[in-house]
Amino acid sequence: MHPTELAERLGDRPAIIMARTGETISFAELEDRSNRLAQLFRARGIERGDVVAIFLENNPRFLEVAWAAHRCGLLYTAVNSHLTADEAAYIVNDCGARLLVSSAALAPVATELDIDVAHRLMIDGVAPGWESYEDAVAAHPPVPVADECQGDFMLYSSGTTGRPKGIRRPMSFAPLDEPEAVSLYDALGLVEGAVYLCPAPLYHSAPMAWSMASLRRGATVVVMERFDPAEMLELIEKHHITHAQLVPTMFVRLLKLPEDERKGYDVSSLQAVVHAAAPCPVDVKQQMIDWWGPIISEYYSATEGMGATFITSPEWLEHRGSVGRSMLGAVHILDDDGNELPPGEPGVIWFEGGQAFEYHNDPDKTAEARVDGLATVGDVGYVDEDGYLYLTDRKTFMIISGGVNIYPQEAENVLVAHPKVMDVAVIGVPNEDLGEEVKAVVQPMRWEDAGPELETELLEWCRERLSTYKRPRSIDFEKELPRLDTGKLYKRLLRDRYWAGR
Repeated sequence: MHPTELAERLGDRPAIIMARTGETISFAELEDRSNRLAQLFRARGIERGDVVAIFLENNPRFLEVAWAAHRCGLLYTAVNSHLTADEAAYIVNDCGARLLVSSAALAPVATELDIDVAHRLMIDGVAPGWESYEDAVAAHPPVPVADECQGDFMLYSSGTTGRPKGIRRPMSFAPLDEPEAVSLYDALGLVEGAVYLCPAPLYHSAPMAWSMASLRRGATVVVMERFDPAEMLELIEKHHITHAQLVPTMFVRLLKLPEDERKGYDVSSLQAVVHAAAPCPVDVKQQMIDWWGPIISEYYSATEGMGATFITSPEWLEHRGSVGRSMLGAVHILDDDGNELPPGEPGVIWFEGGQAFEYHNDPDKTAEARVDGLATVGDVGYVDEDGYLYLTDRKTFMIISGGVNIYPQEAENVLVAHPKVMDVAVIGVPNEDLGEEVKAVVQPMRWEDAGPELETELLEWCRERLSTYKRPRSIDFEKELPRLDTGKLYKRLLRDRYWAGR
C-alpha cells in the first residue's frame, strides 16, 4: 500500500515505538517527516539511484531516514554503529554516499570520519562540519517528491580479504505500492494492525528488512535500543507483540532467565516468530517451541538475496536441524568441480533463479559468486531425500558470534603487523552464550615470548585498532602454524581442536 494512503487511514496510530523511552512516531508523523527529508534529498541534488549513508544507533529517526530514502528511489547504506572511524569511513567512501546522517550519540566517531561527503546531518545535536538534522528537514515541505519510486538498501558484509563489500541489487524504481516478490511477510500474517518487535540493530539486513516491511503494511514497529531478554518479555506483554525476528543467541539468553521470570510474562499475543542469521542448536530450538508453541519459523538466506529456504515448527519437528525447503530459487549442492551431489552428501550451496546481485566495486568477487545462472555465498550443506536443507559449515571460516558475522582476516591483519608476531590465525571457538567467540592463535617471532604477558600486549594492540566485537577474547600460542607449501593456512587443523565433540 502507498505510504500516503496508509498515513491518511491510520493517522495517529503508532508506526514506531522506542522500547525504553516510549517515544512514538505515528504514521502521519512518519509521512510528514519522510516527505520532508525526501524533499531535502532532491534539493541537495540527490537523485534516483544515488546513495545516502546512515550511521546511527537504534535511534527514533533511523527508520524515517530509511523510509525517506526508500520512497525517492535511493540506495541507503546503514553503517554498523560499533565501527571505528577508519572502518566506518571506508564504507561511507566506498558506497559513494552523497549524504550522511549520524547522531550526537555517535559524534565522537562521526566527527573523526575521513570522508568526502558534502552533506552531513546530525540528529540531537550539532558538531563542527555538521548541520542540524531537525533544522534542515523542517525547512522543506511535507509533500511527496514528484518522482516517487522504490529504493533499496545496500548493506556491507566483509569478504575473505577482510574489507567490507557492498551488496547491490538491481534498482527497479517501481511504484511505492507495488508489492514485493517475496511474500513471506504476508504468509506469516504481518498485516495492518500487527505489532512487530525489532530486538536487533537496524543496521543489519534482517532487522532493516522486517521493520520496513512492517511499516509498508501498516504494522507498528517496536524498536529495542539494545537487546535484553527480560525487557523483551516485558515488551511482548506490554505492547501485545504479534511478530518478532530473532537470532539463536537471543533464544539462549531468554532460556537462561530464571524459570519464574520467564513464566512471569504473558506472551500469548505472539503469532509468528522467525529466526535466522546463524545455525540454531537443536536443543535450544526445541525448548523455544516447547515454551512459545509451534509458531517459530526459520529461514536461510543472505543479504544478497541469491535464494532462500523456509521451515515451520511442525516441519522442523519432522526434520530437526533443517533450515527448510526452497522458498526462492532452486537449491543445488555442488562439489568443488561443479557436479551435483546426491541427498545426504555435503557440498557448496548454490541457488538457481534467485535475485540478481553484485558486489559493489568488486567484479571479481561477483564473478566468483555467480556462475552459469547459479549463485552462492559459499556456505556448505546438504539436502535430504525430501529436499530439506541442512547447514554443515560456514562461509570460509566466518565466525558468527551472537548472530553477528565476523570475518577473521581483519583481526589477522592487525595482529600480524605487531613486531612480535610471525604468523596468526583467527578462528571461532565454542561459546555457550554467543555460539562462537573470537580466538587468535599466534606464532610468535621468539617462542620464549609466548605467555600471559604477550597475550595481554596483543589484546591491547587489538583494542586500539578493532571494534569490540571483532577483537579476539583470548590468544593461544603455537610454535608453527599449519600452512601448506602454497602459503595457504590450513585453519581446519586448528579449529578442530576446539570443536572436538561439539
